[in-house]
Amino acid sequence: MDNLFNPDTLFWRLMSRFVDFVGLGLFWAALCLPIITIVPASAALYYTVVKVFRQKEEGAFGVYWKAFKANLRKGWKVTLICAPFCVLFAYGYSIMSFFRNSSPQGTVMFVAYWVALLVPAGMLCYLLPLMGRFEMGLKQLFSTALALALRHLPTTFVLVLLHMQLIIFTLVQWWPVLFTPVLTTLLTSLFLERIFPKYLSEEENQVLKGEYPEEMD
Repeated sequence: MDNLFNPDTLFWRLMSRFVDFVGLGLFWAALCLPIITIVPASAALYYTVVKVFRQKEEGAFGVYWKAFKANLRKGWKVTLICAPFCVLFAYGYSIMSFFRNSSPQGTVMFVAYWVALLVPAGMLCYLLPLMGRFEMGLKQLFSTALALALRHLPTTFVLVLLHMQLIIFTLVQWWPVLFTPVLTTLLTSLFLERIFPKYLSEEENQVLKGEYPEEMD
């Protein structure tokens, strides 16, 4: 029985990862409550998930809090820029979903709207991880997110579908908030952590693997 509670045992490591998995999601949800902090909270979550679950760094909550503070100054500005568009897209999606069930023409309109939404929604899927992982100004951040969304359209399609389904699932059944934030972020990292190194030098890739970028002034 003593061995069971040894920090070096598999049981203890799994329990520690479980606490990190659920705790980070709840921490993220709490920091998103002011609304204006959604972007820095999400960027910090991506960074922390990569560091803790992929690169095996310890101290998940300390890593997350440090990343959140580093992204806060820039992040609230990005939130103000993106929030009106997100509300507009969500409102349009709800309208098109209503028409989809009313007639065959409504179904065509819904599909057309979804296709039109692919690139702007895809930009968000790249924007937050870019902000969490790299040091960029606002203009470069948005232009890079757009370029990646267009250059990697199959991945963009998968990421948008993944995020939309998990968001809808969480909103309909509130309890998945215990695991969907970290799960969505971890699945996203499986795609993006293969894409990002393609655009970096060998030295930059070494930085990406082991060093947290300081926030730009």
